[in-house]
Amino acid sequence: MASSFIRHVARPILATSKGFVSAAAHRNIPSSLVFLYRTQATTTPQSTPNVPAPSLIRVDVEQRKALVDFGQYVAECLPRFVQHVQMTSTNELEILVHPDGIFSVIAFLKDHTNAQFSSLADITAIDVPTRTYRFELAYNLLSLRYNSRVRVKTYTDELTPIASICDLFDGANWMEREVWDMYGIYFTNHPDLRRILTDYGFEGHPMRKDFPLPGYTEVRYDEEQKRVVIEPLELTQDYRKFELSTPWETFPKFRNRPLDDSKKPPEPTASEVSQKPSGTGSENKK
Repeated sequence: MASSFIRHVARPILATSKGFVSAAAHRNIPSSLVFLYRTQATTTPQSTPNVPAPSLIRVDVEQRKALVDFGQYVAECLPRFVQHVQMTSTNELEILVHPDGIFSVIAFLKDHTNAQFSSLADITAIDVPTRTYRFELAYNLLSLRYNSRVRVKTYTDELTPIASICDLFDGANWMEREVWDMYGIYFTNHPDLRRILTDYGFEGHPMRKDFPLPGYTEVRYDEEQKRVVIEPLELTQDYRKFELSTPWETFPKFRNRPLDDSKKPPEPTASEVSQKPSGTGSENKK
């Protein structure tokens, strides 16, 4: 009865639960039916119960608006260097900067009263060889005062250097050395710009897209010279032989069971061997 009432009376009145509640106040509809309508209106049948619900990112509207306003404020304060300000789908602020203004913009974000991004989380880069400026640098900053993050991005190529920010953040020393080692991006005014991850005398930059996966050289210990040597890479046939057996065999007795003497096929006689046709390759088998 209650379901027929909702189907023929309540839903034609108003489609929303609020409208139904307001209509219930004038038509003396029982509160139990109002609760039943709310329950049926808010719950949807699950056709596929085994499929989990999609995970949605909850966006704080007030925080997003504050980050947008702050990005516009930075762009108005530094119009010479800031080229664009954008928000990502995960509610993160990105400031796109000209390569000549990376030091000025990061100094502004660190020392300004309304910013105070005094913590440098990371410096990383990506390589897109099809672009004119193939490298894209990203500086991730954290403001403990305002509990917010910002990402500063810039671009460069193989020959154009980027100003170092070691004078602003001491932790940028090793981060810039890692970017130089992996991508070959040169930083000016760096106190000690040298490789940090690869070996001494390494040639090339492994994170570039045009760098081969096995590299150009190999490092090994030479028994004759009794030292570590660096030689050109040479792939032998041994690298192409795959050993599929596992040392963690659970049932070794049942994998390769030896044949019983009673079940072995009888060995051919000398007359049978001489009658076999030649050229079939059977004589080469062991």
